Amino acid sequence: MITKIKKRDGREVPFNIEKITNAIFKATKAAGQEDYDLAMILADKVVQRLHEDPNKAIPTVEEIQDIVEKVLIEEGHANTAKKYILYRAERTRVREMNTRLMKIYEDLTFKESKDNDLKRENANIDGDTAMGTMLKYGSEGAKQFCEMYILKPEHAQAHKEGDIHIHDLDFLTLTTTCCQIDIVKLFKDGFSTGHGHLREPNDIHSYSALACIAIQSNQNDQHGGQSIPNFDYGMALGVAKTYARLYRQNLAKALKLFTANEDAVNIVNEILQKITKETNLRPTLAPNEQYLKLEQDYLMKYIGDADIISKAQDFAIKEAEVEIDRNTYQAMEAFVHNLNTMHSRAGAQVPFSSINYGTDTSPEGRLVIKNILLATEAGLGNGETPIFPVHIFKVKEGINYNPGDPNYDMFKLACRVSAKRLFPNFSFIDAPFNLKYYKAGQPETEIAYMGCRTRVIGNVHEPSREIIYGRGNLSFTTVNLPRIAIRSNGDMDYFFEELDKKIDLIIDQLLERYEIQARKKVKNFPFLMGQGVWIDSDKLNWEDEIREVLKHGTLSMGFIGLAECLKALIGKHHGESEDAQQLGLKIIRHMRQRMDDTSKKYKMNFTLLATPAEGLSGRFVRMDRELFGSIEGITDREYYTNSFHIPVYYEINAFNKIRLEAPYHELTNAGHITYVEMDGDPTQNLQAFEKIIRAMKEAGIGYGSINHPVDRDPVCGFTGIIGNTCPSCGREEGDIKFERIRRITGYLVGSLERFNDAKRAEERDRVKHI
Repeated sequence: MITKIKKRDGREVPFNIEKITNAIFKATKAAGQEDYDLAMILADKVVQRLHEDPNKAIPTVEEIQDIVEKVLIEEGHANTAKKYILYRAERTRVREMNTRLMKIYEDLTFKESKDNDLKRENANIDGDTAMGTMLKYGSEGAKQFCEMYILKPEHAQAHKEGDIHIHDLDFLTLTTTCCQIDIVKLFKDGFSTGHGHLREPNDIHSYSALACIAIQSNQNDQHGGQSIPNFDYGMALGVAKTYARLYRQNLAKALKLFTANEDAVNIVNEILQKITKETNLRPTLAPNEQYLKLEQDYLMKYIGDADIISKAQDFAIKEAEVEIDRNTYQAMEAFVHNLNTMHSRAGAQVPFSSINYGTDTSPEGRLVIKNILLATEAGLGNGETPIFPVHIFKVKEGINYNPGDPNYDMFKLACRVSAKRLFPNFSFIDAPFNLKYYKAGQPETEIAYMGCRTRVIGNVHEPSREIIYGRGNLSFTTVNLPRIAIRSNGDMDYFFEELDKKIDLIIDQLLERYEIQARKKVKNFPFLMGQGVWIDSDKLNWEDEIREVLKHGTLSMGFIGLAECLKALIGKHHGESEDAQQLGLKIIRHMRQRMDDTSKKYKMNFTLLATPAEGLSGRFVRMDRELFGSIEGITDREYYTNSFHIPVYYEINAFNKIRLEAPYHELTNAGHITYVEMDGDPTQNLQAFEKIIRAMKEAGIGYGSINHPVDRDPVCGFTGIIGNTCPSCGREEGDIKFERIRRITGYLVGSLERFNDAKRAEERDRVKHI
């Protein structure tokens, strides 16, 4: 007589036939035969079978379930047996997921970030802090919830097995990826963060502070990066307002000094208000003779001495110019410091922030560009290299590229600062695929990138709105190219057939995720949609769905490991062989065409992304090594090469690398980047640094950057290249470690552990021959 059973955890519990009956009844119900009496009869037969084996006095749960399956089949209930088997498999999957999640939680709780990949998955999260760990608890739990209950089984399986990678799976049911924030529109008449209204700023310091708040607030509504595409244009308005105030104050000061008129302040304020009201003119950094003449005429009524008025105006102009320069620098310094210290998401994360600038040629805009660069060059409080924001300097012929261009000096300064601090990166408006959208005098058509490389400009949904502002990526999913190539065994037809199957799967998954996002309402995104940051969201009400406005965003397919894919197909990668280069372009061109065709079909922006790898390059190769073993040049390293890059281990001339990677930029319309690495200290050879940037521009690169070591001795403050000994003070590295800043997927990181991850990831494309 069976009285007990053994659970999976080893516990022995009382045997209960009702549990068997209920399980069989659920299976009969699922099979369309809702019969409890039948379930009881079948359960009795299961018990009889158990009694037939004298060695099974205490059977296990698994043994009982095996007998249930046999009884169902033998008694002619095949359909019910099938439902029972599926139910059993699902229960097993749930148990395994719960067990895996608990193991992840255990590691997050008791391991330090240096011993746990998950804790250092993002450059802007400190996984050793309470809030950082809590964020990871939520993230890992959400990923498994989405995998088990939200994703279609075929999508979940492909992701779990490594055929594809669904990025930011933890946010799948919650939000979108990123956005370009138009601060000119946002600041007009002020905005709300949900805890009170902030009025329109009237000082460059307020503009700087509110730009940080905007980035922080939007980061709480999205899982990706936040970028300001018009940083110089937006901040220039603050400079103009501040200059007018400083000029007015200095004019009053001078008149009071020269005339001893105690009412000088009121006189100046009254005159300025009259002129502004009647003519809309005001003091500006660019000498405005019309305004100055009007001001003189008004002042003559009170002062009566043209020479004194002229001297007072000259004094006010000179003093205001000095003060506005100082104020702008302080505001830009505060902006950089704030973005490296302020947090979002319950204090667990520094916002992923980017700023684009370089093309505003107004005196105010130039002052912003100059001082944001100088503040970055100076570093943080102790001279540390700022991690955020990612700076992107927009390069354009006729504006800043050649001697004689109005902002050419700003381009030169940008090269100098980047040679020291790794930022800014450089975007190239003249690249044909960027230039076709450009309209002079319309900054919203100037290409702007997210720091990680994301690019959103074309608009199939509404072709008349091919602009940067208020748009971003909705989601992206990456395909494992090397795996398809390995399985094809050199059969090109098979390769493209399998690639098309994966593309179909990804398109379906992106649409499925879009449907989840589209059902959200404005109230789910109180800043992004509620404050009109996302394009056309200001036309919606609080309870409205955001389906239609989301169509301005992009749904992107990414790819990893083109180099290893080519090695698997023909034995060489595109750095080694022209045939491989042509095959690589054919593959990526095919993927882009599929995205273009899908865009036309759905009237939505399906785009192709050169995936920023982060940990994915290592995840895919580990899984493929388990499947296929170690294959030379393919799975024998710790990472797959990022997107279309020439492999990091392959020695190549910098200019050849640029030449070979440039054609892929045009094909990857969702985003791309080309890196070149300089081994030495580029501050000692700015001419070579600039030559590489120019080579990128002339080759048709869309977005590029130069990597180089940035080390710092925290004791003496020396910044440069440091081996084991500081070249400035002679200190050897001991308990006080040297700080080593490196770049991962467009962002900078500063810990040794993260640097080791960066070496394992492929983002640091080393080029030894410049």
